[in-house]
Amino acid sequence: MLNQYPAWKNTLILIVVLLGFLYSIPNIYPDDEAIQVSTDSLTLNESDMALITTALEAAQVEFFGEEVSEENILIRLNSVDDQLVAKTAIEDALSDDYIVALNLAPTTPGWLQAIGAGKMNLGLDLQGGVHFLMEVDMDAALGRRMEDNLSNVRSILREERLRTRGTEVIDNNHLEIRFANAEIRSDARSALIDNFPDLQFQTREVGDLFVLDMRTPAEVALQVERDTLQANRTTIMNRVDSLGVAEPTVQQQGADRIVVELPGIQDPAQAIRFLQRIATLEFHLEAEPGASAVSYESYEYQGQLIDVDNEVILQGDRISNVRSTLDQNGLPQVQINLDAQGGNQINRVTRDNVGRMMDILLSETKSRTITTLDEEGNEIEDVEFYEDKRLISHATIITALPRTFVITGLNAREANDLSELIRSGSLAAPMTIVEQSVIGPTMGRENLEAGFNGVLVASVLVLVFMLFYYRVFGVAANAALIMNILLIFAVMSSVIPATLTLPGIVGIVLTVGMAVDANVLIFTRIREELSNGMSPQQAIDAGYDRAFTTILDANLTTFLVALVLFTIGTGPVKGFAVTLMIGIMTSMFTAIVGTRALVNLIYGGRSVQKISIGKYRMPDKPVIKAT
Repeated sequence: MLNQYPAWKNTLILIVVLLGFLYSIPNIYPDDEAIQVSTDSLTLNESDMALITTALEAAQVEFFGEEVSEENILIRLNSVDDQLVAKTAIEDALSDDYIVALNLAPTTPGWLQAIGAGKMNLGLDLQGGVHFLMEVDMDAALGRRMEDNLSNVRSILREERLRTRGTEVIDNNHLEIRFANAEIRSDARSALIDNFPDLQFQTREVGDLFVLDMRTPAEVALQVERDTLQANRTTIMNRVDSLGVAEPTVQQQGADRIVVELPGIQDPAQAIRFLQRIATLEFHLEAEPGASAVSYESYEYQGQLIDVDNEVILQGDRISNVRSTLDQNGLPQVQINLDAQGGNQINRVTRDNVGRMMDILLSETKSRTITTLDEEGNEIEDVEFYEDKRLISHATIITALPRTFVITGLNAREANDLSELIRSGSLAAPMTIVEQSVIGPTMGRENLEAGFNGVLVASVLVLVFMLFYYRVFGVAANAALIMNILLIFAVMSSVIPATLTLPGIVGIVLTVGMAVDANVLIFTRIREELSNGMSPQQAIDAGYDRAFTTILDANLTTFLVALVLFTIGTGPVKGFAVTLMIGIMTSMFTAIVGTRALVNLIYGGRSVQKISIGKYRMPDKPVIKAT
């Protein structure tokens, strides 16, 4: 019998529809405005919550929920206005060690979360958040590399017992070494050339001095800049991941800029402080007894002052990997892995200084909010950066260190924090904010409402048209259309956690049109077959079969275009492409399989003389003429 699906196929379609409905439900639950409090170095507890509660009560801000863990505290509030007041009150009550950020807290029921059903991720334009365009200081990157070369040169020359008349970094691409005679210069060149294969060596004389120039070639400098940009981008991605931002954007723009978009983050100062944080390790030797006061700095370590030599023997950018482990006694330690050049440097220095103390400094560039007065005497808030160095290890060099060694003497939290900080990566070079914008949650909510209103209006108009023009078949098409939208939401919420943007909503509207177009092609084909004299059952079967190829071609070409847009596009373009691709796949299923199942249930398996599909031309009746 024509137009009948087997029971298993109807069951499968029903399961898909029910799952689509179930996994799209979380999107009807609005998020609560919230404040999230976290810290880099402390463990949060109920005493912190007590301070926060006192601050909120003093500010007359009501809250109705709290979640306290060792990592963060989440406080649910009633409105965006309460958010802003609460943030200021909490920041005043807590020290600079705490990070207070605006956030959104989900209200999805626990049973839905238990089955993996969650809300769709919203983009910057729908949820609000911050946008940054950050420029990498390439001069600083090249300068840091040359300073590292200088330190290594001095170590090699000391090892070879070659005396100099001075070493100096002339600029970011030029290192100058001066000698008393040409013979020492030649020996030095032979000792250095194998350790610096990427640099160019040139000799010249200045007065009675014999100079050896070490320069960075243009192609090497360009590669350093590329590596720096990629290293900073990777570091920012790692840091953004730890923020828990849904679907952030971290993209390269040009030769020295990075675009960062953080949906849901409403505090640019907090984001800047986190993203621009520069942290690295510096390896030094303890200052020699009687050393000049200008040659060392004193740092507190375990209750005593330690004099640390100013010369850096190894920078943290030579660290290739770091992890927190336990030694054979179960005590925490941090295992450091260096790259090849870093391994050679640390091995050479420690081999020549067995018995001396080696110090490891954790150097961080932090930021703090300061209040200043403008020309009119109004208070304005600004972000100030400062360097914070602390001594984390002071140990005797027992033997020459290999590329892999451990740092001991830390407690479990210190070891874990140190490994996490370095693992997330230190910025290879400082960055400055050249463009910054904030989309507030109110504006994002307005965009979201406008977008969904657009989808609603378009859907209602289509539903009315299909019902009026195609009657019962229009009912089937409308049911499939609703099912299509539910499936899009379900797929984007749970199956493929994609981000919905304002252009993405346009993509949904477009797929609605494409789904209707597929049904129009099918129904028009059925009308044609009825006009040609086919029976209703045959016309339905032929209409679906013969329209399939046309529908497949149209949707496939559109899908390929969307795939190209997704591959080469960024931001809004990619958001549009994602929803369009998902919508094409779901509309193919609902327009062909879904409507066919409904039509089969209405007309299939029985004798039908006429079907309700709107007006169509009746076949001409044969005329008998007298002869």
